[in-house]
Amino acid sequence: MNVLGIDIGGSGIKGAPVDTEAGRLVEERLRVPTPQPSAPGEVAGAVADIVKHFDWTGPVGVTFPGVVVDGVVRSAANVDRSWIGVDAAALFGGASVLNDADAAGVAEMRFGCGREQRGTVLMLTFGTGIGSALFIDGRLVPNTELGHLQLHGKDAEHRASARAREEHELSWETWAERVQEYLEHVEMLFSPALIVIGGGVSKKAAKFLPHITLSTPVEPAMLQNEAGIIGAALAARP
Repeated sequence: MNVLGIDIGGSGIKGAPVDTEAGRLVEERLRVPTPQPSAPGEVAGAVADIVKHFDWTGPVGVTFPGVVVDGVVRSAANVDRSWIGVDAAALFGGASVLNDADAAGVAEMRFGCGREQRGTVLMLTFGTGIGSALFIDGRLVPNTELGHLQLHGKDAEHRASARAREEHELSWETWAERVQEYLEHVEMLFSPALIVIGGGVSKKAAKFLPHITLSTPVEPAMLQNEAGIIGAALAARP
């Protein structure tokens, strides 16, 4: 069945109807800038605009860049802190709401390079921050938020996110050195069988992955930056 998936990020909000059986978008996605400030009311308005754009009346799944427990936001590192404690599921009119990286991981495990992969799989999304989704034999361990692991006394995402690369005008090779350091850290902690790199940078994997060497296989997400939309739709499927 088709479900509308909406992926809220620190810089943009993307949505499209998804064929949840095939794991693909059935219409061209719509992207709107994340409102600034990214307070609940303003973001809810942007989400409503996407729903209206597709003239959608069916189930809706929404991702959020932070910890989400039973539809309630518990952290907000890359959006306005007024989100903390908000019942996002209610705010979005009863939509299914989950962490953005968890959604991307669910999609990649179902339809992408994590499909049928046993053992521990780690999906890392590099964008405004670093999101993470951890799977053990295909089962999600939700809300891991590994972008906030400490490296050099600060959150790892402040050094190795895609935004950090852009803000510090790093070459792909120099940025890859930072990503390498971060990946070595999570490899040591979790000994995964596979690490999947998602987010917008997955489309440019050839620019940085050749500079990264780990014992663990590292692959770009097959669903690329559509994974969050697809995962959001899967979460809302009846």
